[in-house]
Amino acid sequence: MRRSILFTLTRAALAAAACGLVAGPAAAQTAAWPTRPVTIVVPFAPGGGTDTGARILAEQLSRRWGQTVLVDNKSGAAGQIGADSVAKARPDGHTLLMGNVGTQAINPALYRRMPYDPDKAFAPVSLVAELPLAMMVHPGVPARSVKEFIALAKARPGQMSYSSSGAGGGPHLAAEMFKDATGSFIVHVPYRGGGPAIADLIAGHVQLSFMTAFEANAHLKTGKLRALAVTSAQRVPALPDVPTLAEAAIPGFNSISWIGLLAPAGTPPELTERIAADVRAVMAQDEVHRRFADLGAQPAAGTPTAFARLIEADRKRYARIIQDRHITAD
Repeated sequence: MRRSILFTLTRAALAAAACGLVAGPAAAQTAAWPTRPVTIVVPFAPGGGTDTGARILAEQLSRRWGQTVLVDNKSGAAGQIGADSVAKARPDGHTLLMGNVGTQAINPALYRRMPYDPDKAFAPVSLVAELPLAMMVHPGVPARSVKEFIALAKARPGQMSYSSSGAGGGPHLAAEMFKDATGSFIVHVPYRGGGPAIADLIAGHVQLSFMTAFEANAHLKTGKLRALAVTSAQRVPALPDVPTLAEAAIPGFNSISWIGLLAPAGTPPELTERIAADVRAVMAQDEVHRRFADLGAQPAAGTPTAFARLIEADRKRYARIIQDRHITAD
């Protein structure tokens, strides 16, 4: 009887040790992380909402982690070039992606071929912020309201153009939804990021842009651009006098962007959970919350599971919109 008990205890100890050998490296990796600078890849040019949000977050995470957090802009192909670089990175938490609704929810429905499998390439970490879009025009455009702009566009079919941060992104899709709802013909001019798209709007090379209030707010305040509406269901606190498109001209219109952190697939769940917890702590700080809100963004950090559910829901939603409106990336 005693030998049987000893044998059972020994077998249990060996099993526990074996489990420790399996779980140990991941636990040790999480405990020691980060062991070198962390890079957040922004798959768009500098100056856009995704880039601005990444830089605010990187600054605060660097302080929290005691390691430099770099922002690396790798633009092109509607965010696919930068996203692909993260998909192929080592899953050790030192390379992260600041994705958005375009890269994670719209592109998979818009592009038949992608350099990575959008279903398997990433491990969602945390939503960072929701970004309502603003319908903005160059000050030289005579329209002072959405209804006046619609009338102007219909009077000049194909003679007006709008810029976007890239084919297939949230701003592109919002503009196409606007065109479909109003029956207007406005030429699409895609750019490699929100920064250059806004720059050409300010220069007057295009007449319209749908961009996040986050990236346009400073230009709106200085009068370089004029906002006619926002695309969210509710007005944006940073732009209290700007009506929603739903109340101004198109009942039911609602199309917002968001930004969030993702890691390469295969990153240990313990590590994604830890990074998500740190993102929540940073976004809860009054200073950070105020900086995002002042720019027209709504901080919304959460868990990896919640972020994964959001991506899945938005992919289904935008896939229906893209199919119903026959929207293409061209």
